[in-house]
Amino acid sequence: MVQKILGISGSPIKNSNTDRAIKAILKASEFENEFVKLSEIDVRPCRACKSCVPDNVCKVEDDFPALAKKIKEARALVIGAYTPYGQIDGFTKAFLERLWSMRHVNNLNRGKRVIIVVSGLAVPGNTPRDFLINKNVSSRENVASAIAREMVMENMKVLGTVMIRGNVPCLTCGEGSTCKMSGAKTLFGKNVKASSDLCVRVEDQPEVWKKIIKLGHKLRDRLT
Repeated sequence: MVQKILGISGSPIKNSNTDRAIKAILKASEFENEFVKLSEIDVRPCRACKSCVPDNVCKVEDDFPALAKKIKEARALVIGAYTPYGQIDGFTKAFLERLWSMRHVNNLNRGKRVIIVVSGLAVPGNTPRDFLINKNVSSRENVASAIAREMVMENMKVLGTVMIRGNVPCLTCGEGSTCKMSGAKTLFGKNVKASSDLCVRVEDQPEVWKKIIKLGHKLRDRLT
């Protein structure tokens, strides 16, 4: 059986930093691979109906059952998320909830290798207290830890995590220079002219890109 790696991105942005990081890991692994963008398919949150208990097959009529077949065939997953409002994005959260159908009784994903990619702004944690007191904990780290925690609960093996510097949407929304709520002003100063020129590509984050390629090679070595 051909060894296959499945990349899954929760980013809705076309050809986003998250997407390209996942694809770079897939390429560096040198294994057959497939990339899935969750915003382009229909994967809804778990309904807790428990209809999957007898056979580990989710009965919700959306695209997850087809995705689950690809997951079962894959030796490893590369999961990419981003951090709106300092939390895990909705696409990735819904996907992670649906893995429950594969978990109980037969634990279909036991032993599967996982690499986690998280893109977001390097700002403190999710609560005002975090913001004021614990400036060493970023929302990216919180989200990565939450994903890793679920992977461990699923008896999967996390091989590594990479954090990408994200870009605030206010740079490209069209109102970022004048909006009173602009994140561009918060990050770059009140006189900033919001522009896509201020966005940073993942390929232009040298240490991050180096780690991305290294994780792809690590995945290759572990599966060989």
